[in-house]
Amino acid sequence: MTRIGVRALADAAAAEIETWTLEQALARHGDDDVVFVDVRDVREVWRDGTIAGAYHAPRDMLEFWVDPDSPHAKEIFRSGKRFAFFCASGDGMRSALSAKAVQDMGLRPVCRVHGGFAAWRDAGGPVERHERKG
Repeated sequence: MTRIGVRALADAAAAEIETWTLEQALARHGDDDVVFVDVRDVREVWRDGTIAGAYHAPRDMLEFWVDPDSPHAKEIFRSGKRFAFFCASGDGMRSALSAKAVQDMGLRPVCRVHGGFAAWRDAGGPVERHERKG
């Protein structure tokens, strides 16, 4: 059996999905037809904040939330909007894997944001804090 590493999986996923530059993402922020989706762990969101207005869908629950037949399905993923996935940094492995997985599930249109949250924050993109609950 051949072993495939996560980098190879992410690179293959990235080759099959649309990737927005940071400039494209900044230009589309606030567009009613675009939902930015943060796939980072909740602890990262609590610690660092997130793109203002982003929907948090942790990577480990994403497919369950996207599948309309799942008992965990979230209505937002049936909105018909474009979904722009982002993770923490420029390597974009989680966002690539996320966008590819949901695209394979039939969710369209989807893309990922190159550079992730770190590039967004460093460029002065709007950020909001999320306080830990409970």
